[in-house]
Amino acid sequence: MEMSAAERTVCGTVWLVGAGPGDPDLLTVKAARIIAAARVIVHDGLVDDAILALARPDARLISVAKQRARHTLPQEGINALLIAEARAGHDVVRLKGGDPFIFGRGGEEVDDCRAAGVPVQVIPGISAANGSAAQALLPLTHRDISSAVTFVAGQCKGLTDQNWAGLAGKGRTLVIYMGIATGDAIAEKLIADGVSPDTPVAVLEKGTRADMRTLRTLLTDLGPMIARQAVVSPALIVIGDVVTRADATDCLPALFAQQLEPLS
Repeated sequence: MEMSAAERTVCGTVWLVGAGPGDPDLLTVKAARIIAAARVIVHDGLVDDAILALARPDARLISVAKQRARHTLPQEGINALLIAEARAGHDVVRLKGGDPFIFGRGGEEVDDCRAAGVPVQVIPGISAANGSAAQALLPLTHRDISSAVTFVAGQCKGLTDQNWAGLAGKGRTLVIYMGIATGDAIAEKLIADGVSPDTPVAVLEKGTRADMRTLRTLLTDLGPMIARQAVVSPALIVIGDVVTRADATDCLPALFAQQLEPLS
């Protein structure tokens, strides 16, 4: 729907802002500046309170926290909320964990803002994969081990029908978002596609936060390890030989010792 001339005159801007993976110190300078100026902040549930504390005293903070199979507000409702607030003359920050364009549905929000004629800008954030891997000293690419990295979602419709052929194996790194609840299915899928059952995997739980855990095992043990260690979200799964370089707790030490490559 097109805006009237009056609406265009007073329309605010929607800013899609990446809050980073958890540690407030990883917020970008530009993101901090925009948060401090916004009249309205529509935020995810995982955004740290220290980041929300940067908001101006009179800012309205609106939580649209999502959890598995339960949404405070459906995505279409979030999009409509952003547009309505901007049309009311407010600069709106849509504050997302990680980066808005990496499994953050930022593309959908941009599309709807554009269609409504609402100005929209994106401020990237450090992704969960980049931040968590850095804290774990896990290089997602490495000249001697992996020359390619792929990001996929492990919790979505039609998981078994997705084509992951060639995404994991020698010389490649696979990073799986939202895969903790489907660890058994992920391992079965990859092994069925030809990935070796003894491929190293790591689970990065609560990345960049003070209580982060990096747990390492083999692909065949992924689901059982998640259960044994009572892993909770947010967490990422990393699959590939780069995992051998991580600072991690080995959850199958007797078996995994054979897989570790000496640092050189």
